[in-house]
Amino acid sequence: MKLLDTGIIYPIADSPWVSPIHCVPKKGGITAVTNENDELVLTRTITGWRVCIDYRKLNEATVKDHFPLPFMDQMLERLAGNKYFCFLDGFTRHFQIPIEPNDQEKTTFTCPFGTYAYRRMPFGLCNAPAIFQRCMLAIFHDMIEESVEVFMDDFSVFGNSFDTCLNNLDKML
Repeated sequence: MKLLDTGIIYPIADSPWVSPIHCVPKKGGITAVTNENDELVLTRTITGWRVCIDYRKLNEATVKDHFPLPFMDQMLERLAGNKYFCFLDGFTRHFQIPIEPNDQEKTTFTCPFGTYAYRRMPFGLCNAPAIFQRCMLAIFHDMIEESVEVFMDDFSVFGNSFDTCLNNLDKML
């Protein structure tokens, strides 16, 4: 309902790209509970439910991005020997990126409340993380030029000094 109220999704009558949803538990911490034999058993608590859209069929038909995010071992190699790390955090992440109107119906999903499509990029699309990163870098660069305070997510900057971090960021842009 939040997504509908904010205009991130809209009702759609039909689409050949309809994807199903799955509800999966949000896992919390681990706690010890007593089982039927009076034994303590470690159990992961469930703190709620997360709705996930199964975009596997759409992702199979999607041309993959030529600029994927780096692998963890590549990032660790680049981070080695640096003293400063800046992690930039974004609030609504992918929802900040509009989808071309002609492509919106491809994000159609069905749920007990109806059939909807996204106006803004949802989670689960194969190219979403890299597109988000490249768009946010451009926005971040513009905000630095205007001296606006910015918080981002999905990328990090590193260096031996804070000035080096800023230079590394400038090279990324």
